[in-house]
Amino acid sequence: MHFRWLSTRLPQSSERRVTVLTGPRQVGKTTLAKRTYPDVRYVNLDAPEDRAQLRAVRTAAWARTIGAAVLDEAQKEPSLFEKVKYAYDAGELDFTVLLGSSRLLVLDRVRETLAGRAFVFEMMPLMFSELIADEGTTPPLPLLDRLLTSSGPVGRVLDREPQVLLGEEAARLAQALEYLTRHGGMPELLALTETDRRTWLHSYARTYVERDVMDLSRLADLEPFRLLQRLAMLRSAQLLSFAELSRDAGIGASTARRYLDYLDLTYQTVRLAPFHRNLTSAAVKTPKLYWGDVGILREGTGQWDAPVQGAMAGALFETLIVTEAHKWIATMQRDTRLSFYRTRAGLEVDLMLETPTGVIGVEVKNRSTVRGSDARALTAVALALGTEWRGGIVVTRGESIEPLDETLDLWAVPAERLLS
Repeated sequence: MHFRWLSTRLPQSSERRVTVLTGPRQVGKTTLAKRTYPDVRYVNLDAPEDRAQLRAVRTAAWARTIGAAVLDEAQKEPSLFEKVKYAYDAGELDFTVLLGSSRLLVLDRVRETLAGRAFVFEMMPLMFSELIADEGTTPPLPLLDRLLTSSGPVGRVLDREPQVLLGEEAARLAQALEYLTRHGGMPELLALTETDRRTWLHSYARTYVERDVMDLSRLADLEPFRLLQRLAMLRSAQLLSFAELSRDAGIGASTARRYLDYLDLTYQTVRLAPFHRNLTSAAVKTPKLYWGDVGILREGTGQWDAPVQGAMAGALFETLIVTEAHKWIATMQRDTRLSFYRTRAGLEVDLMLETPTGVIGVEVKNRSTVRGSDARALTAVALALGTEWRGGIVVTRGESIEPLDETLDLWAVPAERLLS
């Protein structure tokens, strides 16, 4: 199994803790839990007979019968939440791990039953820095994290970075970025052939619907949902319009909104909120929609064989950068708010990273060279934010970290350097 950053944050089984580990299906939650807690009982509630046995355990007998355990697919047996709460509050049970792939079913029950007791962790598909990590070692924190957690201008961090990487190191990072852009971060794909990867992703999109969505709502007909799912993929990196989606899917606006909520709750999509202030002129207040994994996105939209560079792939590249930032912040629980800024006149900054010490603006350009116009929106936002501005980054497919404007602290940074 690849190194996972979440392994550095999970509690030890000797601690008094109820731990909730959630995230999309097939990202490695079970593998991580078994590797982290090899001496703790594992129970998979996917099996109906196991659910029946746990249901039969009396609340007062939970601690001595089940004890410390990893309970997988916990949302499938609601009664166990109350039983864990009872045993934990009575001081009879010190450690439990609850795994689940549905944010709504797991976290709602945690809030209702285990509020103030449970520590929640979200596991995402493989991130770039995990993909390139050497087996058995903890890699250094990526440049993105050093930018988020530092104070002052971003140039203080970027100025200490090598301008370019050479030889095997550069080739390794470029190869990893190519892989992530083509296949996404689902761990199962690493051991498969190219043909089998596509088949796996195709199957994932359908079986996910049959399992997670049916857990949320017993839909009589899955086809309208599948159509909206594909339409949402085609709109990755675009403003979210419920009216447009409902019209194209042939369903009501309220149904489209509910289906999109299902995609959010099962970690398939990411909604990016607009920046909360008008800075230069009237700002758009509509969120942007991103698909959570680029591999699933490419397969689901028929772009599997499309080139990863060029105008067609601009939305894919933006999706990759935004979701990598989202995955990192969610995994490590960094104190950073993600948003974007766009005015009705068309001025747009793809990503606003709101940190405790100021704002970092990010523009994503799917090419190797940077033009002067690429930093126009960053310049306008920098001037409007004044002392709140920490700097701006134009993420590229280039090879060199370059200053673009030292006064406003604007830089060009290759994608693989930002993420590693």
